Amino acid sequence: MKRNLRVGLFGIGLDTYWPQFKGLKPRLEGYVRTVQKKLARPGVEVVNLGLIDNPVKALEAGHKFREADVDVIFLHVTTYALSSTVLPVVQRAKVPVIILNLAPAVAIDYEKFNKMGDRTAMTGDWLAYCAACPVPEIANVFSRAKIDFHQVTGMLHDDPICWNEVDAWIEAARVAHTMFHNRLGLMGHYYGGMLDIYSDTTLQCATFGGHLEILEVDELAALRREVSAKQIKERVAKFKKVFSVQPDCSQPELERAAKTSVALDRLVKEHNLGSLAYFYNGTGNEENEDAISSIILGNSLLTARGIPVAGEYEVKNAQAMKIMDTFGVGGSFTEYYAMDFTDDVVLMGHDGPGHIKIAEGKTKVRPLKVYHGKVGRGLSVEMSVKHGAVTLLSVVETQGGKLKLLVAEGESVPGPILEIGNTNSRYKFSIGARKFVNDWNAHGPAHHCAVGVGHIADKIDKLGKLLGVEVARVC
Repeated sequence: MKRNLRVGLFGIGLDTYWPQFKGLKPRLEGYVRTVQKKLARPGVEVVNLGLIDNPVKALEAGHKFREADVDVIFLHVTTYALSSTVLPVVQRAKVPVIILNLAPAVAIDYEKFNKMGDRTAMTGDWLAYCAACPVPEIANVFSRAKIDFHQVTGMLHDDPICWNEVDAWIEAARVAHTMFHNRLGLMGHYYGGMLDIYSDTTLQCATFGGHLEILEVDELAALRREVSAKQIKERVAKFKKVFSVQPDCSQPELERAAKTSVALDRLVKEHNLGSLAYFYNGTGNEENEDAISSIILGNSLLTARGIPVAGEYEVKNAQAMKIMDTFGVGGSFTEYYAMDFTDDVVLMGHDGPGHIKIAEGKTKVRPLKVYHGKVGRGLSVEMSVKHGAVTLLSVVETQGGKLKLLVAEGESVPGPILEIGNTNSRYKFSIGARKFVNDWNAHGPAHHCAVGVGHIADKIDKLGKLLGVEVARVC
């Protein structure tokens, strides 16, 4: 069942002020409505409880947010307010909170203000500008109550830096929400001997939420038997439209891959999967081997439509790919391929599926006589990630039995690649190839990671804060 992200919003004030300063309360309520409009967007429900101005309303607001099942709360500080009007809301709701310390204008018009004459009116006007005043008090109480909090300081209007940061928080919350509701399929088994990719799957659920659905390769093989000739023909046509199918790709191999692709789509639909990690040899079982050795094109199509597929049963990297794709930047399966010290770049890529939506040009389909290190032969994809800004992400399982997010920003640059029917790109990093490799490896990641387009380390950092997960940034 698809659920929208639910964002809680409340403003704070002090009810003692309302009879003292005419017009102050409606003015502040207008600020909160402005924030609501700025938070609203497709796929996001804003639960606005308005202005909370005393402890009784605060307790009620905490219950309302909990009943509304909000994912995150934005606390808009409109003026001075008692911390007792804040703590019960957040304590009861038990979700991450972001404090919005927003001034209504770039500055007070001091000359106009000081000419008002009526000191009561002047004080009321000043109170409409003093959002920063109670933030230390709130921070102190949150800290002593062991409540994690985050801050955005800026202006209510005409402040793109401030509102870009708010947007990043919402994006991070949306990713956390998606991960919690994601169904990750696990089909087959680990690649024997790759100790680095073995993972505590319960830890994955404890950290990200979600559900792990254990799948049988036999089910995929059985679904292939039900694929019709018409479906195969239509899928081959789709391959030729989406990919750049090279002339040496045989029709039987295209049809074999099409048959598996159609069956994969049905498998994903029947189990409502949002991502998949797989590996299998199928040795001794012709149907299973046939399915697994013809899976790459179908997996690439799935990855392109938001259902990332990680090979070699790399559960951690399936999670990293899903995070990147939910941020809207892709998330292609990759690892070190080689180092080029002449151009100071790291070549990275992988066999198996690629994220064709972030490819530089059209992804090529090439036939391989052997899948290196794996059973079988068949069609594979060859692509480079779009030239320009990229972000690398790895989900790392630490010595202490926790997960952390490892991130680096770099550039995908043009130049020669290895035309071997695999995904591969040339990446340049601000700290240089040698230092990047040393620093990245020092965090002890598995040898796979996910790559997406654009620089989004700041968003990943916010995701880590929402999840309570350490984020380490290399560059």
